[in-house]
Amino acid sequence: MGRRADPRTKLRDARLYLILESEAGGVAAAELAAAAIQGGVDAVQLRDKEAPDERIVAAGRELRAACYASGALFVVNDRPDLALACGADGVHLGQGDERADEVRREFGDDLLIGVSTHSPEQIAAAERSAADYLGVGPVFATPTKPGRPPVGLELVEHAAAHASKPWFAIGGIDAANAPSVVAAGARRLAVVRAIRDASDPESAARALRAAIERKATVGTPG
Repeated sequence: MGRRADPRTKLRDARLYLILESEAGGVAAAELAAAAIQGGVDAVQLRDKEAPDERIVAAGRELRAACYASGALFVVNDRPDLALACGADGVHLGQGDERADEVRREFGDDLLIGVSTHSPEQIAAAERSAADYLGVGPVFATPTKPGRPPVGLELVEHAAAHASKPWFAIGGIDAANAPSVVAAGARRLAVVRAIRDASDPESAARALRAAIERKATVGTPG
């Protein structure tokens, strides 16, 4: 097997990012991820805030194997220590987690760092930080982020105009509304339910990827 591509190069080229818990509807995350990757997902995040560390690491190692076999990036939510234990490419931080600069100092340059942003001010702060990429949203209302008001397409437009780092629009995005998000300037999308809850995850991923690629061919920033 050849040498795995540099994670930052893969991040730059990534377009469709899937967020999964360790198990979804009785289906193991690695099985679901493998199908989604076939449809065009090129980054996967394990986000399981309720599971014990041992289960997260076990699921993470299975996800890592599925991602590495296909060349997709693998990221763990919140916990850089668990990301390293899983052999992940990176960690994704929320606004309430450790700051990107602190994680960079403690864990070094090998770990990709993503940061969630919900406002122009947070985008600007993430741009100045050690973060490698941003999540921008939630664009639409979503039950995966209860209590968090949607930021709408306006923040997508702001990110397209002002963010120089790779960024992913996230929050309530599905095949029906993805074209409007892409039209607002997003070149990368992150989803949960649109693929996780689909009867055919591969086809769901393929539809989302097609929406992104249609706009990417004309060079939209973001």
